[in-house]
Amino acid sequence: MTAIKETTRAQESTNAIERLYVTMRHLLNRGFYKPSGVSGNTLRNALLVLRPEIYGSVAEDRGELNGLIYVLERLPMGIEQCRYINLTSDEGISKSHLQPIIPPKRRRNCYRIDDEQMNIEITRGRSDIYDILTHLTFLFIEADKICERVWIEEDNATIRDWQKLEEFVKQTERTEEEREVAYIHVANILSRTYAEVVAIQKKFATDAMPDRFLEFIYWLGKLAIEEVATGNKRTITFSPLLRERLGHHIHGERWATTIKETLEKYNLLGRPLHIISANMHSVMNSLFARKVLGAEFEGKDDLEIYQALSLSENKELRNKVEKVAIANGMIPIEDTSGANISVQLFDTAKFNDAACCYKVDNSIPEDEKPVIFVMDYAFGEQAYETIDELLKPLEKGDDKIFLNVDSVSIMGKAGILEGGKGDLMIPSAHIFEGTADNYPFENELCAKDFEGHGLKVLEGTMVTVLGTSLQNKDILKFFYESTWNVIGLEMEGVHYQKAIQSASRVRKSVSKDVKVRYAYYASDNPLETGSTLASGGLGTTGVKPTYLITYKILEQIFI
Repeated sequence: MTAIKETTRAQESTNAIERLYVTMRHLLNRGFYKPSGVSGNTLRNALLVLRPEIYGSVAEDRGELNGLIYVLERLPMGIEQCRYINLTSDEGISKSHLQPIIPPKRRRNCYRIDDEQMNIEITRGRSDIYDILTHLTFLFIEADKICERVWIEEDNATIRDWQKLEEFVKQTERTEEEREVAYIHVANILSRTYAEVVAIQKKFATDAMPDRFLEFIYWLGKLAIEEVATGNKRTITFSPLLRERLGHHIHGERWATTIKETLEKYNLLGRPLHIISANMHSVMNSLFARKVLGAEFEGKDDLEIYQALSLSENKELRNKVEKVAIANGMIPIEDTSGANISVQLFDTAKFNDAACCYKVDNSIPEDEKPVIFVMDYAFGEQAYETIDELLKPLEKGDDKIFLNVDSVSIMGKAGILEGGKGDLMIPSAHIFEGTADNYPFENELCAKDFEGHGLKVLEGTMVTVLGTSLQNKDILKFFYESTWNVIGLEMEGVHYQKAIQSASRVRKSVSKDVKVRYAYYASDNPLETGSTLASGGLGTTGVKPTYLITYKILEQIFI
């Protein structure tokens, strides 16, 4: 008799991710759901089976703290006060009196419609929806934990700790002594220590909202309690226009058309084009910062200049570099498409040797000198939408004008499976999580290019995941120990490569010999406790790998 093999934790986690995404797509097609309803509970149960690293103790009875910070940096301020959350397309609300609320770590416009409703604009595809719904599910789980601890069903009342927190939140003037007492009550509500609550409050606090954490916990629990006490349920809806537009590249097409029209306006269409997906500062600074700021940083190395430019207080230095860049061929393109992806064009024919740190070969005719195109990071599936549209020819009546794309370079942040923050990953292939799709390619960059700089460099396969917030150690350990030779995980690689391959090998809109470069630096190590994305940002740790990758990309373009 054949022995029955038990399901491993990695397999259970994989099944949970699949249930999450199938359910989310069903809810999108349906148009709405209630977090406490059958569909909402399906999402909760799958998330609790998965137990993602980013959400820490979500599956435990005690409240999760670091996960809250991660989530709230990606959701709009005040969302915990809203019973109704509406996901919409760009439907013209920006033309109303309402001011957009933009989360610190996600470029998305959100609007507080009234005391009870928050609208969130989705312009970056399904990845954006998955991201939001996963974070909201986490918040609902935490809200219900609070409710279960403070609501006494038989008495139809709340415990004393909650009553005291409510009294504190409703006060207009608060003393430090009253604040400390409120910390004690919240610590009891969350099953956390006083010290933990004080530490997390400091991370939450802003000048305008010094008690933001206490108020957040109050509102999170308040709506959950009201739902149990009155039956007034929280609801997530998807607008009809969003459901109709999703997947049709509306924002990507607008974005790409603006870029191609700008290239045409400046007579750059036929020139060799080098596309770089990166941030909006590293290429510009690498090209100009050393010569522009040489006097201010005499005797200092380039890394010290880049670290100074990354500090928020050095806005004047950044403006100085940008001013010189614009005078030497940089064309910034303001994004009005809704894609939320900024763009810079660099016309190397206009580079002045006295200002630029890279020398352009003057023997090359001016109309053959390269144009560098820098685009800000795309988000998940948006990478396919934008590059797919960009690599299509510009249509002028019956004529088609093809771009002369010489290379596509992708620099990004990723989770590393062996190493720490700031270390490097050079992929030789991308595989798409949950499918058999794999995209091997010839990377113009290799591990040897980055040796000798004090950073660990890994070369191998990268996994493109459906959402970084859903990864757990069991799945990642499986990838790490399997024959896939996986070195890290990110969200865009497959989508970029799919667009490049379809344009170069199927549609023939760009050369089949287009060069590709991929390099990632580690933002976290999800296999190490305390090194996940919830542990905080890179700070200046990310400066060195960012500029090292940028230097290697530019070096290959100018050689």
